[in-house]
Amino acid sequence: MTHALNRTDTLRELLDRQFDEYTDQLTELTLHTRQPDHGGHDPDTLRRLIETARQGVADTAGALKRMSEGTYGVCERCGQDIPTARLEILPSARFCVPCQQRR
Repeated sequence: MTHALNRTDTLRELLDRQFDEYTDQLTELTLHTRQPDHGGHDPDTLRRLIETARQGVADTAGALKRMSEGTYGVCERCGQDIPTARLEILPSARFCVPCQQRR
């Protein structure tokens, strides 16, 4: 039980860090939109970067919500546990690899 708890704590810390990083990135990119030179980015690239950061915030927030609800690490399609190795690589994963490939 202690091993599973430590793993969950580690994944929560990783998700918290990712959330902070995405939020910081989104803040910085948003500030670039207000600059005449867009912070050195062309407007289309800046929009794509902002959308990617927003998606990262949403995915990470969703994973943290699932964690608080007790459904984190369970595939939303088949209901099987998502392997820890996958969660360590992609902590916001909502699906196991086979279900993700079927999507």
